[in-house]
Amino acid sequence: MVSKLPRKETSRKPNMREAILAAAEELFSVNGFNAVSVRDIAQAAGANPGSVTYHFKTKDGLLLEIYQRHCAPMNLRRSELLAAAKRIRDPQDRLEAIVRAYVLPAFSSGSDLAGGGARFTRLRATMSAEGNEVARRIIAQTFDETSHAFIDAICECLPAVPRTEIVWRSHFLLGALYYTLVTPERVSRLSRGDADGSDAGEAIEHLVQATVASFQAPALDRPELARPRPATPPKARANPGPVVPR
Repeated sequence: MVSKLPRKETSRKPNMREAILAAAEELFSVNGFNAVSVRDIAQAAGANPGSVTYHFKTKDGLLLEIYQRHCAPMNLRRSELLAAAKRIRDPQDRLEAIVRAYVLPAFSSGSDLAGGGARFTRLRATMSAEGNEVARRIIAQTFDETSHAFIDAICECLPAVPRTEIVWRSHFLLGALYYTLVTPERVSRLSRGDADGSDAGEAIEHLVQATVASFQAPALDRPELARPRPATPPKARANPGPVVPR
């Protein structure tokens, strides 16, 4: 069952396109993509279903617009910070600056359009977990180019670590980023109030330092991948006896 938003007063409608986007983003973040219909979005926005299709054609187009309006500015800021980080000569300082370039825009835009703060982060986490093919395609279209740039830059700092392991560790960074933005109260609770999970500056520094340490960890020691396995001799076939027609 879709958790619906209170219907907006139609006498005080904001810009209808913006109202539809805001309603869809909230509904998708709570219920996922599959469970939300165009009618649900229209009702929450105080619009009619025809307005949704007029502005966005399809529900897929609406989700793509939500990603683009948040992620285009965030990806641009990440690219700017990455370019500056790559000019740092010291590998240790460069690695830390690269990780910070990835993390910082997601936090610094928490109250702005870019990045979207906790609601859009929750939507991203929900879309990733739902496994919807439309969402997967939009996520890849939105983030893969920037992600490859960051992974390549980290590989240059850590030539002894295979790229596949950098990919795994960057994957874990993304999960930590989601969880840190969506559930800051957990840090406050488990620290018994000694830490403030909503302190963005503190969260950024902990996340950056933990991630740098993760990237710098030695590559996994997997001797079974280095040593060729001995060929297993084929088992002797038992005499099947005469073939009996059936």
